[in-house]
Amino acid sequence: MLRVGNLSLPPDGDMELLRRRTARALGVRPGALEELTIVRQSIDARKKNDIRYIYTVELSMPNEAALVKNAPGRSVTLTERTPYVFPKVSRRSSLPPVVVGMGPAGLFAALFLARNGLPCIILERGQDVDRRTRDVENFWSAGALDESSNVQFGEGGAGAFSDGKLTTGTHDRRISAVLDALAEAGAPVDIRYSHKPHIGTDVLREVVRAIRKELIALGCDVRFGHKLTGLTVSGGTVTGVEAEGPEGRRILAADTVILAPGHSARDTFAMLREAGVPMERKRFAVGVRIEHSQREISLSQYGSAWEKLPPPDYKLSCHLPSGRSAFTFCVCPGGQVVAAASQQRGVVTNGMSRRARDGENINGGLLVGVGPEDFPEGDVLSGVRFQEQWEAAAFRLGGGGFRAPAQRVGDFLRGRPSEGPGSVLPTYCPGVAWTDLSPCLPGYVTDTLRQALPLMDRKLRGFAAPDGVLTGVETRSSSPIRILRDENYQSLLRGLYPCGEGAGYAGGIVSAAVDGIRVAEAVASR
Repeated sequence: MLRVGNLSLPPDGDMELLRRRTARALGVRPGALEELTIVRQSIDARKKNDIRYIYTVELSMPNEAALVKNAPGRSVTLTERTPYVFPKVSRRSSLPPVVVGMGPAGLFAALFLARNGLPCIILERGQDVDRRTRDVENFWSAGALDESSNVQFGEGGAGAFSDGKLTTGTHDRRISAVLDALAEAGAPVDIRYSHKPHIGTDVLREVVRAIRKELIALGCDVRFGHKLTGLTVSGGTVTGVEAEGPEGRRILAADTVILAPGHSARDTFAMLREAGVPMERKRFAVGVRIEHSQREISLSQYGSAWEKLPPPDYKLSCHLPSGRSAFTFCVCPGGQVVAAASQQRGVVTNGMSRRARDGENINGGLLVGVGPEDFPEGDVLSGVRFQEQWEAAAFRLGGGGFRAPAQRVGDFLRGRPSEGPGSVLPTYCPGVAWTDLSPCLPGYVTDTLRQALPLMDRKLRGFAAPDGVLTGVETRSSSPIRILRDENYQSLLRGLYPCGEGAGYAGGIVSAAVDGIRVAEAVASR
């Protein structure tokens, strides 16, 4: 198979032009080409007056070695696809594996086990994606929080109410298997080749529903409204799980438990601590959501060509002399800031975009890294309490009703409270209270953000524009704990397989799904 890269097209270029550019790189007529498969698409915006799409394609042709040797284009190579193959199943237990959590890690662990003849019992404390969507929309409109069905808990995990971003900094052969499974479930095919793939929260819900239907068709027992409340243990090995559901508490016999709890399962972390499951504190980040006009950010990124291109995101960071670092996280072009609390009397923000990314604003997390040195209590859950402290402070500052405290960027930099919005209107629901954000963040976080904003503005003009909106607080960037496991993906408590973002082993939809597949492989070959 041939791979042809560095194919440059203008923003209005089409598939026919891509075929012609491919043929030119190979030194053949366009009519001689077989079907092209796009394997990568990115945007080169270094020259604002000449922004280009850059493609890499693959195709099959006769005499490929000779074509590579004689091709006038420099980026022509031979390649060979190596599809992911699940390992041979050697598990012989009569008990089905129990999967706890239906976020990406739990879903993909269950999916790949079921596809290979090992259907699971799946416990999810929240509700199916349709009921969950109604519960979340009721929370956003009326401030009525359901602690078991919200942005954090329910089918699809926290990612179901985000942007469906599929970017990852990891390199793993299982990534293509994740993207293929998502596309088979109804995700747009461009996720297979886009440089910054995303599904959009509206489409992602459809995808999650389709995966659940496949799990049930493969023999899985999916139980919503079932929260893990305990483990039964004998001789250092799991023998069962205790779960609380609509019919009360029950114990299920189990010798294999895949634990994918999500980063907000604080009661689960406490239960594991009491059960003696080894865990450790880990670093995470806290800060705010920053919101700008999408048009202004698009102009800054793309210049006059912005209307011909999809809404851009950004990725900014800076390291300060104090030793602190600030960075942007989970940027949502054309999206909205959402209420993401899972506990009463606490405000948490996150970002969400639909597939079209056609909203007026762009928002992103603007965060500062924190670690055990910032919550020095010896208890493994001190990071959880740190999060709760600032979420409660934000709730008080917002005045109750899950309104979030907000401040204009210009006022924040000058250290004065805001009295109302400027040209950028906040999108957070149930609404914001204009104030000074300082009381709901540690002093070293606000100091770091004040220093970082002008530095980031040098990299992206307009980032520190005075009318930008800061909405607090964002505390759930990742899990504050790591549930320890060995090289076989098991806890010291044998039969317990922690995985995904909540267990401390991933940082997004794709990496969590990949971790779920890794654990499925370990379970299948145990």
